[in-house]
Amino acid sequence: MQNDNSRNTIIFVVIAMIFLLGYSEFVMKPQAERRQAAQQQATEQTTGTSADGGALAASPTAAVFVTDRRAALGAGARVPIQTPTLRGSLSLEGGRIDDLFLTQYRETLAADSPPVELFRPQGMEHSYSALFAWNGPNVPGGVPGPRTPWRLTAGSVLTPTTPVTLTWDNGQGLRFTRVIAIDPQYLFTVTDTVANFGTQAITIAPFGRVERQGVPDHVGGQMILHEGAIGTFGGEDGKFSTQQLKYKDWAKKERVQHTSTGGWLGITDKYWLAAMIPDQSEQIEAEFRVRGGGGTDIHEVNMLGEARTIAPGRQITETQRLFAGVKRNEILTGYQDELNLPRFVYAIDWGMFWFLTRPIFMVVEFFFGVLGNFGLAILALTFVVKLIMFPLANKSYESLSKMRKLQPLMEEIKKKNPDDPAAQQKETMALYQREKINPLAGCLPILVQIPVFYALYKVLYVTIEMRHAPFFGWLRDLSAPDPSTLWTLYGLIPWDPTSLPLVGTILGTNFALGILPIFYGLTMWLQMAMNPPAPDPVQRKIFAFMPLVFTFIMATFPAGLLVYWAWNNILSILQQWFIMHRFKAENPIDTFLARFKKTA
Repeated sequence: MQNDNSRNTIIFVVIAMIFLLGYSEFVMKPQAERRQAAQQQATEQTTGTSADGGALAASPTAAVFVTDRRAALGAGARVPIQTPTLRGSLSLEGGRIDDLFLTQYRETLAADSPPVELFRPQGMEHSYSALFAWNGPNVPGGVPGPRTPWRLTAGSVLTPTTPVTLTWDNGQGLRFTRVIAIDPQYLFTVTDTVANFGTQAITIAPFGRVERQGVPDHVGGQMILHEGAIGTFGGEDGKFSTQQLKYKDWAKKERVQHTSTGGWLGITDKYWLAAMIPDQSEQIEAEFRVRGGGGTDIHEVNMLGEARTIAPGRQITETQRLFAGVKRNEILTGYQDELNLPRFVYAIDWGMFWFLTRPIFMVVEFFFGVLGNFGLAILALTFVVKLIMFPLANKSYESLSKMRKLQPLMEEIKKKNPDDPAAQQKETMALYQREKINPLAGCLPILVQIPVFYALYKVLYVTIEMRHAPFFGWLRDLSAPDPSTLWTLYGLIPWDPTSLPLVGTILGTNFALGILPIFYGLTMWLQMAMNPPAPDPVQRKIFAFMPLVFTFIMATFPAGLLVYWAWNNILSILQQWFIMHRFKAENPIDTFLARFKKTA
């Protein structure tokens, strides 16, 4: 017979296994979405208003990709960009910002790793850039577009203390003066002044675009993470909402449009963001669009501002901004407050359970400020969670202790009614009622832990603060799986068999076990050993096998999660042992200590 406690426990464990297996297979190790490789030709975006005043349009032309960045940058005149956080250049052709590196972040943990690349110039595969232009139908001489030859008239290097000035005259009475400034972090401010020296009034509208050619290999297709188009737009009720469009869904839609007063929009990666920010009092027409051609899609995020008329002898000024940088919580919050940006901090993918994810991040960040180590901060968070759930866990462990003491009586009931399951069930329930035991109480702490586990996983996975965050020893990145491996005898042998073709893939993907997953598995085994044994032999075998199964499953999860879960197991074991010891219930720790005393 299977009593209620064992049956419900095994149902829960099976569901948890299915959940973790699904996460491991479809989230942790998903096959990256690969776009069709360019066939040595790709589309080069040439949208903009022509000299005859036509509206912004696209006319793809064939382009051969170059691999040498210097060759791509040498195609035209440039203005260097140098700040404490950014390094690169902008092209005078179109005034395009298309060459940018994040100097405070490296691609890998290696000492010689290059800085993270954000923008990439046209002419190279997966080019990525931002552009501000004008839209002016029927304007004699045209308005600035992607091919406009701007002239540098003030400044030589764009720095936080030295803005640069660009000018362009359309030859028909319109003079455009652009001042580009940058702050010490990641915000570009583009101020355009348009003067009408002609004899007729003209009507134009500001335009901005962030565009990316194809989808780079480093951009994944994980279910838990959003990468692609993103924007926050105001509705008719005046409330703002954040809209997202993943690359795979973006490719299926020719055009997605939003009308908003204020807000922001751009393209987001896991840790990085390029977002255009209009004047928050101006109404904009926003557009997410994909253009195909040459075998590679071009993803566009377009922003068209309000049209304005410039009378002869008058001028107007328009200010637009570009955030091109790192999605750090405090940085986004700072710009959100400074510029009155709606929901800018939600450029970080907090997920649908943001009400859990953000507070947990705040707690971890607080403890990091105190302890100076994110691993220690996770341990402190675990301790706080255990304190909050202490009363619930106490009742649960008291119930488990009582059940463990009742095991002999339950065995007698089973022997007394060997062929009558209904009688066994009835007498067992009566025993529970007499002893005031809730068979489901043992599952409650685990059920409460699941939302915390998910939220912490989300925090570790999407926040830049956790990227390359070390703990101690070999754990140099809490957002990545434990790098130690069984196949190198944890560093004792100088070669790694997982580097071998085919065999190495099988070993590395399916059987790589680091030190931390093994330690986690041992704590799980000890915690399960503290619980009352299932009366059914099959259940006992399944439960005995569970720690081994979860050890392999959890080996692919970020090390920070294993630090959390193993430490949580240790605290649970100590709390459960104290209660079981007080109730004089049999448990493996007391049994071990008794044997140790005898041998000593």
